[in-house]
Amino acid sequence: MQEARADRAYTDRNGQGVNVEIRVLRGAEVRQLLPMAECVDLMHRTMIAVSERRVVLPLRSVMVMPGELGMLGNMPGYLAEPECFGVKLVSLIPRNKPPQYSSHLGLVLLFEAEHGCPVALLDAAEITAIRTAAASGLATRLLARPDAGDLALLGAGEQARSHLEAMLAVRALRRIRVWARDISKAAAFARVEGARHGIDIETSATVAEAVAGTDIICTLTKAREPILLGEWLAPGVHLNVVGSSIAATAEIDTPAVVKSRFFVDCRDSTVHEGGEYLRALKAGAITPEHILAEIGEVAKESKMGRRTPSDVTLYKSLGISPQDLASAHFVLEKARAAGVGQVIDF
Repeated sequence: MQEARADRAYTDRNGQGVNVEIRVLRGAEVRQLLPMAECVDLMHRTMIAVSERRVVLPLRSVMVMPGELGMLGNMPGYLAEPECFGVKLVSLIPRNKPPQYSSHLGLVLLFEAEHGCPVALLDAAEITAIRTAAASGLATRLLARPDAGDLALLGAGEQARSHLEAMLAVRALRRIRVWARDISKAAAFARVEGARHGIDIETSATVAEAVAGTDIICTLTKAREPILLGEWLAPGVHLNVVGSSIAATAEIDTPAVVKSRFFVDCRDSTVHEGGEYLRALKAGAITPEHILAEIGEVAKESKMGRRTPSDVTLYKSLGISPQDLASAHFVLEKARAAGVGQVIDF
């Protein structure tokens, strides 16, 4: 055992073996330490860092497994402040049904920058659910009308739950509607999440019914083809388009893209993986200049977001590794201070 420990030890500048401590944090601990409102503020800082290029952000790689099994995503990155680097490895299994199994299962491995030692291993499902919704919360805070309060959630899964929490964190909601292909799933969502937050949630039989007259829409589905049409969008609405994360799929149609002021988490990711943008571009309906800004540029006020109350604004979320790294580092610091998590010394 001692020889095995020595084999895994790191060596400092004096040639002495240095044991490495890795803090392991489960999903429940991530939820405890990463409240939504704090994560929205964290995403504000992080997305500015992305737009200022104080990150290293390779495109994610995805291994597609045979048949309908699923995919394995690999998302490495570096963040300058707080300085750290790491990788998220996550499986995407479409047939998984929460709450027993998340559609996204995996780990975030965080390294410190001075010596390159791994310092934390965190549940990726919770990191992903919270930071994705928090980024949409940031976009909604920056782009939606100040009086926006009529929300439509398209989808009734994990991201619908986290997005409801994020929207409640940034806007005073007057009305909430949820749609899902399975109406019983939408009804269960309305019942459970309504009780959790002490609010009324309505179910809608169709997407058109769900979005009629809304001023905030979150698309959170596994749809391969558009479910939301541009002709259904009211003036002044804000959209968070989240469910599609690969170039081959799209949740909204080209007219919806065309009529919107289009903002993204990262330009490079969008021009390679943003299905809605790429379809509209291929159709000749838009030019590359249709991407007006990254959300970090709006956050730092170097680019304009909403111009008028009647603008249709759209935030295309693909999810990027600096969001994971910032969240993981934030959770790790709080876990150390609170003595939370299991520490493995090796």
